[in-house]
Amino acid sequence: MRNPALVRVSGPLELFAAGFADELASVGYSAVAASFQLQLMAHASRWLDGEGLGASGLSVEAVERFVAARRAAGYTNYLTDRAIAPLLGYLRGLGVAPVAAATLAQTPVEVLLARYGEYLALERGLTAATVEGYVHAVRPFLAGIGEGGGGALELDGLSARQVTAFVVVRCPGQSRGAAKMTVTALRSLLGFLHLDGVIPRSLVGAVPSAASWRLSGLPRALEPEHVRRLLDSCDRRTAAGCRDFAILTALVRLGLRAGEVAALQLDDVDWRAGELVVVGKGRRSERLPLPVDVGEAITIYLRDGRPGTAQDRALFQRVRAPHHGLTTGGVTQIVVSAAKRSGLGQIHAHRLRHTAATEMLRAGAPLAEIGQVLRHRQALSTAIYAKVDRQALRQLARPWPGARS
Repeated sequence: MRNPALVRVSGPLELFAAGFADELASVGYSAVAASFQLQLMAHASRWLDGEGLGASGLSVEAVERFVAARRAAGYTNYLTDRAIAPLLGYLRGLGVAPVAAATLAQTPVEVLLARYGEYLALERGLTAATVEGYVHAVRPFLAGIGEGGGGALELDGLSARQVTAFVVVRCPGQSRGAAKMTVTALRSLLGFLHLDGVIPRSLVGAVPSAASWRLSGLPRALEPEHVRRLLDSCDRRTAAGCRDFAILTALVRLGLRAGEVAALQLDDVDWRAGELVVVGKGRRSERLPLPVDVGEAITIYLRDGRPGTAQDRALFQRVRAPHHGLTTGGVTQIVVSAAKRSGLGQIHAHRLRHTAATEMLRAGAPLAEIGQVLRHRQALSTAIYAKVDRQALRQLARPWPGARS
């Protein structure tokens, strides 16, 4: 077992080694992980000394040079800026290392996109990931206008023909999902430009629709046996297993989205009322009944699995230090890993949402109630599950002409 106390740091960072070791322990780093971080600190300190820099010399540029030097020296681990983030965070918190300067938008396109992103986040209530997707989708449109005007954005003369031409050229080479995102984001941008007074009239109607057939597919739900295998793949004797079991149970029973699970806070579990507060799309906060099995799984995780060194009040935490709340991608990866362990192939979190809806339908719940649990804004979003209601469909099916003779 490695011992952090045995790592010797010499050079400009020597004075901060003991404090950094205490910080690592306080946020939940194991002895082995803390030793690796202190070894990285020792190497950074030696490198600073060799470059004639002090502890305040770890600027963004210096970190890039240090990481490059570490690669050139033949090191095989901790070779990215992310690896040195714990050390930088500690030194910046002490006011020793310089804080990274915020990147400012320079070009007219980036300035406008920054304003548009703020509008989406503040006025429309979209999540950071959704804002990033919208901005990414419309950047080529604005960039094309800037190229045509020598880099300047002259949008007051924007025409419907230009809007339609962009979609006609851009969308055929995209997948159906990407094309739908392009036209949706472009309509949003044009609405913002008109609202902000950048263009004199709304051009939203000039955006053609991407070809799609709503409700054309079938929800791909898991069979009960597959759900059992998925849950049984979690080793509930471990902290990670307790967490994963609680997350999978919530996904299967309540049909939550991965982002909704990641956003859950300790205060969102109302134990007295037996309810769970879920913040969904558009940052809408809604209450769902807390099933007994979901509540029991969460209770066991809180008692046996949630780290005592958690850095925030997120309900579900990372297993590895520093212990912060899971991201949406982290929740998705838990589902993917469990499916792989179970031999079920590639399964993502949204498929468990379909499973929850299908099981409610099999239990006799009407579509209206299923829509309430899934928190659909429109009844049409829930209507797709009518396709898997075989008992109801049998009543509509006409007898085969040759069945009676």
